[in-house]
Parts: sequence; C-alpha cells; structure tokens
Amino acid sequence: MSDEVEADGGDEVLRASDIGGEGPPIEEKPYKIVFEANKCFGAGKCAEVADNWVMDVVSGMAKPEAYYIGEEDLDENVRAAEACPAKKDAGVIHVVDRRTDEEIAPDPHGDGTLSVDW
Repeated sequence: MSDEVEADGGDEVLRASDIGGEGPPIEEKPYKIVFEANKCFGAGKCAEVADNWVMDVVSGMAKPEAYYIGEEDLDENVRAAEACPAKKDAGVIHVVDRRTDEEIAPDPHGDGTLSVDW
C-alpha cells in the first residue's frame, strides 16, 4: 500500500499503482482501468459507448475485456468512465495514467486523485 499514512494511523492515501498487478510494460499499455465492480448496478452505459466493455448475462453487469490499455483504446474507455451513472454520477470505472498515477476519468475531484470508494 501507499507509504503516505497519517501520523495517527488514520486513512491511507490509495494510489492507482496500489491496485492490481504490475501489468504489461508501461510503454506498451500506459493506461489502467480500475473497476469498482462492487459498486456497479448494471446500467450498461459503458458497454453502449466502449467496445472494451461487455455485459455479462449472468451477473447483469459489465466488465472490461482488458484492464491495461494503449493510446488507441483511451478515448472509448474515458467515454465509458464518464458515462457511468453509478456512485451518484461519479462512476465506478476509473481510467488511470500509469506514468503519473493520476486519474484521467472520471476525475470528480478535479485533481487527478483516485476516486474509488472501498
């Protein structure tokens, strides 16, 4: 986990690089999808706007076909993140630049910090 912890043992700062494995080389796939599946309610907006997102008939929720993406897939995954209505329109799909560890979308805080709610 992050080494940024409040002195009193309080909340840790969760960074995108703390989630998931190493993945492919950053040069090949510079972006990562962080998906809060536990908060998804199956609206399917992501699957409507992005080929990387497919609806699972059994669970009724969408899931990404790839969690690590390149430049060619960035725009559609940003659209998926921004279209997601979960968490009061803050979304549960997060597109992160692995080079900077900043959230590109949906970025509801406007500062690039990861907006997961676990």
